[in-house]
Amino acid sequence: MAKVLCVLYDDPTDGYPTSYARDDLPAIDHYPSGQTTPTPEAIDFTPGRLLGSVSGELGLRGFLEKAGHTLVVTSDKDGDGSVFDRELADADVVISQPFWPAYLTPERIAAAKNLKLAITAGIGSDHVDLDAAIAHGVTVAEVTYSNSISVAEHVVMMTLSLVRNYLPSHQVVLDSGWNIADCVARSYDLEGMHVGTVAAGRIGLAVLRRLAPFDVKLHYTDRYRLPEDVERELGLVFHESAADMVPHCDVVTVNAPLHPETEGLFGDELLATMKRGAYLINTARARIVDRDAVERALRSGQLAGYAGDVWYPQPAPADHPWRTMPHHGMTPHISGSSLSAQARYAAGTREILESWFAGRPIRDEYQIVDGGALAGTGAHSYSVTR
Repeated sequence: MAKVLCVLYDDPTDGYPTSYARDDLPAIDHYPSGQTTPTPEAIDFTPGRLLGSVSGELGLRGFLEKAGHTLVVTSDKDGDGSVFDRELADADVVISQPFWPAYLTPERIAAAKNLKLAITAGIGSDHVDLDAAIAHGVTVAEVTYSNSISVAEHVVMMTLSLVRNYLPSHQVVLDSGWNIADCVARSYDLEGMHVGTVAAGRIGLAVLRRLAPFDVKLHYTDRYRLPEDVERELGLVFHESAADMVPHCDVVTVNAPLHPETEGLFGDELLATMKRGAYLINTARARIVDRDAVERALRSGQLAGYAGDVWYPQPAPADHPWRTMPHHGMTPHISGSSLSAQARYAAGTREILESWFAGRPIRDEYQIVDGGALAGTGAHSYSVTR
């Protein structure tokens, strides 16, 4: 029997919900690529409920305990003597979300002698040291596509919020004010602007498709060029690199995985080549940009706005400079954890566990590391240093 260690974020401050704003979710059985949504043998939760917090348990307890496995759920993942570190020593499986990542460092992986499987409930497995996972024979899997559209919608929301100066204008209302000039002095139309994405995979392409109706000029860069018919359909301009693309764009959105080639990409040098007054949106990973360079660019006016929901570390400390820098639209890491997305990534986590316990191959789309090497989606999206 296996010990499953699940690290989830805390319950709401006023307690686990007893009611919800909506009674149901739209039925979605496949993604735009044609890939089917998760297909576990069963689920033990009601879609639309809060599953990603500690009391939600990703709907896994009944399934695991009925099969004789042990489930430990905690939000305590950082600092000396954390529950995560104590329980990791004899855990067979670790489940974590990108929004509240349990960082599986080389040291932690080496100390976890029983660890065989690390699951990301969601997408983005960079909180797992993939080199160490490969070296120790740990399988890494994630629920690919489960919250890609959720993140793409968040990107569009943040883009419009920055360009239209929505958040400061809303604050005027909250403060009982009505000074229209204060609101519109930094408000522009998105129409006609040049918008580019760094990476045009599942999320990046979904962003491009959702922004096309705004009559913008669309640009992208990616290690894999999109098919000609897609470029033609959306009027896309392809660039060989981010450095080639960003000088042309009024808005740049980052939708790339974090790996050695993208870490620190947006530093002082690249930011200086962007149009003065451009906007940067990053819902990918915080370390793709230089934290202090972004703040400097906002204070100097090189950037007109920065928005995102990814921080490093997560959760971000109270004195993180992105909390107080000007003209930002930051949120906690929530873009991929809507109640709609939670239903999919909870179901996908169970599907992965069902396959692994039964000795069946995990879906190729869900594989990041398997058999001591990058596999499936991991081989397409990530690179390692070993």
